[in-house]
Parts: sequence; structure tokens; C-alpha cells
Amino acid sequence: MNAAPAETPEVAAPDQVEVADAAAQLAALAAERDQWASEKAELTDRLLRRTADFENFRRRVERERAELLDFVGSAVVGELLPILDDFERALQAASADKEYARGMELIYQRLLEALKRSGLEPLTCLGQKFDPHLHHAVEMAPSEEVEDQTILEERGRGYNFRGRLLRPALVKVAVKP
Repeated sequence: MNAAPAETPEVAAPDQVEVADAAAQLAALAAERDQWASEKAELTDRLLRRTADFENFRRRVERERAELLDFVGSAVVGELLPILDDFERALQAASADKEYARGMELIYQRLLEALKRSGLEPLTCLGQKFDPHLHHAVEMAPSEEVEDQTILEERGRGYNFRGRLLRPALVKVAVKP
């Protein structure tokens, strides 16, 4: 029997196998690199967002803390205003004892200065135009000597606390007859 010579499958040369394996490994490494780069970009983005969120939170908490301190400060100063008013009335009353009156005046000045350092600002009203945002008219009097809506007399002092109106001034306002 004559047998035809057997066909032998072509076997790739060793160099070709190494090149194919190297190309496959290179493609696998490139895919892995791209995956790691993608994960890195995602993690970097998440980190930046979390950092920004934390910074916004920190600013908001700081702003709320400052607002709370202003609110508490204005409440405390508001409670002390009647005492300040009582001191002013006591100083206006006549006293036979000059040393006692001088002591009361010194205590009043120290209290007023301490409140001013905390942010209290007395409003000056006499001779100014009436402003309903700063003044509360308790009396209106006809007057020819001054312009209409001019404050003639201050019946109760008004105060600002750190730039905000704490208590409006009680005033007597001139009106044209």
C-alpha cells in the first residue's frame, strides 16, 4: 500500500509564537492599565467631590456658628437694655449726695463701654429725619421751626447690635400744621 505522505500540520516557528504571546500580553496589560486609569480617575473625582462637600459643610457650620453667637449676644444685650435705661433715669434724677451720683455715673459708663465693646451702638436721633426702620414715633407735634418729619425729642434711646437694629428709638416727631 502506497500511502501518501502524511500532511504534517504547519507548526508555527518559535519566534512567531513568542511574538503572538507578547502581543497578547501587551494587549492584556494595556487593558489592565486602562482599567486602572479609569478607576484612578473615578476615585480622584470622588475625592475632589468629597473634599468640596466637606469644605462647603465647614463653611456652613462656621457661618451658622457666627449667626448663633450674634443671636445669643443680641439676646443677652437686649436683656441688659432695661438696666441701662434705669441707669439713665437714675442719673437724670436730682441727688443730694454728689459722691453717690458720681459713683452711679461711673458704673453706668463702665456698663455702656462694655456693651459697646460687645457690639452695641446707641442711635443718635435728635434733629434727624424720621426713619420708620430706626424710630418709633410715640408723639407728633406741630412745629413751624423745623422741617416736616424731623425728630424733636428722644423719649427712649434706640440701639443697633453689630449692625442690626436691636431696639428702635422712641421719638417725638415734628409735623407741619
